[in-house]
Amino acid sequence: MLDIKGADAAKVVLVIGIMTLHSFGEGSGVGVSFAGSKGFSQGLLVTLAIAVHNIPEGLAVSMMLASKGVSPQNAMLWSIITSLPQPIVAVPSFICADAFNKFLPFCTGFAAGCMIWMVIAEVLPDAFKEASPTPVASAATISVAFMEALSTLFQNLSHDYNSQDASGYFVSLLFGLGPLLGGIVLLAFAHAFSLQHALLMGAASGIAFVLGGWRPVQLLLSSKMGFIPLVFLLAAGAAFVHVSSSSILKLAGRKKTSSVSLPTVNSFPVSVLTLQSFLSCGAVALHALAEGLALGVAAPKAYGLGQHMVLPVSLHGLPRGAAVASCIYGATASLPASLAAAALIGFMGPTSAIGAILAGIDYSGLDHVMVFACGGLLPSFGRIVKRAASLDTRKGSCGLIFGVGFATLCLTCTKLVCLHTPYCNSAPEAVR
Repeated sequence: MLDIKGADAAKVVLVIGIMTLHSFGEGSGVGVSFAGSKGFSQGLLVTLAIAVHNIPEGLAVSMMLASKGVSPQNAMLWSIITSLPQPIVAVPSFICADAFNKFLPFCTGFAAGCMIWMVIAEVLPDAFKEASPTPVASAATISVAFMEALSTLFQNLSHDYNSQDASGYFVSLLFGLGPLLGGIVLLAFAHAFSLQHALLMGAASGIAFVLGGWRPVQLLLSSKMGFIPLVFLLAAGAAFVHVSSSSILKLAGRKKTSSVSLPTVNSFPVSVLTLQSFLSCGAVALHALAEGLALGVAAPKAYGLGQHMVLPVSLHGLPRGAAVASCIYGATASLPASLAAAALIGFMGPTSAIGAILAGIDYSGLDHVMVFACGGLLPSFGRIVKRAASLDTRKGSCGLIFGVGFATLCLTCTKLVCLHTPYCNSAPEAVR
């Protein structure tokens, strides 16, 4: 099984079989929820809950297979295969909801018993062979606590929700696709045309400067915020990020981790220069969290389960993912690290958006938070553009111009699309 023989192969088959069996119960739950009294909105909420629930499940399958020597590609493939029964079973369970509703408790209970036995009899003994009891027990306890918290959260949502909230959750999750797509597009160009480090870091800086100035300029031109408070918030954000990043860089410098050469794909030393790029991405993450709060206010008010918000929200996230991916790729030349950074930044926006929906906040004060976060982008990427200029002034300048143009184009298109859809009507104070 997957080039594994003996007892390890039997364990792999056991884990894949049990997790696949477990997926039948989840697929039935999806179909039955769509056939419930609240119809599509309830089904959408349950589907999103199971989709999030599938992340740690896939992680569990992949990590177990990887520990047995399975390649990352095969581990990912089998993680997907174990969840295939969900969409397959969802359709007949929707058609025959009454029958599947009676069958569902037996199916999920049987799968739960199988998984408990598998963990106690197979997974934990293997873990104790390779690690001491303390880290194994700590990891298991944290995992159980996380899954219980996730389960409790979705149980509360299923008992107290409305269609507006379902729309908000749906759009909030889509907010994470834009940065990932932007990172993929940027890395595809960088790989295809062998773009140099200086050009990539210049592009990242140009995008970040536009992101940092876009909302403050809007607020200033629309007279929603005075010049002095706006400058004060920008300065406060810049000072906060500058002091924080400088302290971390000084600490790293004391440990003599500085390196003048860029890391290669095969080796990934965390030099001070590389750390500087990661800290700049932290400033982008702060900006994403601030924008996510605004989205959390607007998304539940969107019409048609947010279908009109999909395009503007995705377009708005493209430059953020491109900035992070180009910054990390320019510093490390590592495609996996760059994609992971873009995906992580994409996760930040939906997290704060869903938090805003759950907290029920309004838009008051969010512009101040946004301007503060915009200020944090300026000093972080000021260092990056200086580094690009020191490597190659001409290519760094070209990258800066390209980044400014790309980000301006994406945000302008977002504005144009927004003005011709009901998105603006859902929360005009957030987008006009």
